[in-house]
Amino acid sequence: MRHAQTWREQLYVIIFQTDTVAGRRFDSALLLIILASLVTVILDSIDTVHRDYAGLLAGIEWGFTGIFLIEYLLRLYCSPKPLRYAFSFYGLVDLLAIVPGVIALYYADAQYLLIIRIIRMLRIFRVLKLSPYLKQANYLMSALRGSKQKIIVFLLTVSTLVTVFGTMMYVVEGPEHGFTSIPKGIYWAIVTLTTVGFGDIVPKTPLGQVLSSLVMITGYSIIAVPTGIFTAELANAMRGEQLQHDCPVCRKNTHDHGAAFCSRCGNALFKKLE
Repeated sequence: MRHAQTWREQLYVIIFQTDTVAGRRFDSALLLIILASLVTVILDSIDTVHRDYAGLLAGIEWGFTGIFLIEYLLRLYCSPKPLRYAFSFYGLVDLLAIVPGVIALYYADAQYLLIIRIIRMLRIFRVLKLSPYLKQANYLMSALRGSKQKIIVFLLTVSTLVTVFGTMMYVVEGPEHGFTSIPKGIYWAIVTLTTVGFGDIVPKTPLGQVLSSLVMITGYSIIAVPTGIFTAELANAMRGEQLQHDCPVCRKNTHDHGAAFCSRCGNALFKKLE
């Protein structure tokens, strides 16, 4: 009984613990297998490869499905709380990595659901121990929240411009030049304003070409606006984070922007450089 318990504990360390050599090796090998299974699905989506190697690829995919099934059962076996793992985020992802392979046995189109295994690559954050650095994403989230109102106003302005330009092009060019409706004109205005320029619809009349030149110039003038808004908010978020440190005397951890002294005890927040 003790031997079985010891084996289960050792298995738990290998499968769930990433701060051990065995755990890192297990997760690294698992990531390689996941990547190989994704490559198999991608290759199988190519018509020529599927036509020539469908049987081989199906066999390989069944092998991957078997490996993932064994891994999932081992996780349930060695987990102290199997149900908690089964209904956790990674537990559901592990299950979803197996189910499409079984469904594909009866429905051929279900094989493309196997691409869901790419979600399991999230484990790389555990293997490389990058999760502590994910807190830096708070800067981006703070900047997005701070710039939300400005971005919304910008998008409403752009939406108004493309609607006006698209309607004008519909009136100027007309259906004979490809502008068969106002939505078609709005589509052209979006493509032109964003400087994408697919070229599927082009103005033919001189007035339409003048209008399109105006749209292109407008696009260049406003394309940097959201970038500037987000960059300014990101700088503010990072500056604010720098001020969220403990006062060396009273340990107050938040201070106003530009504060040199603690508002609670009056102590200097920054040491003077000699």
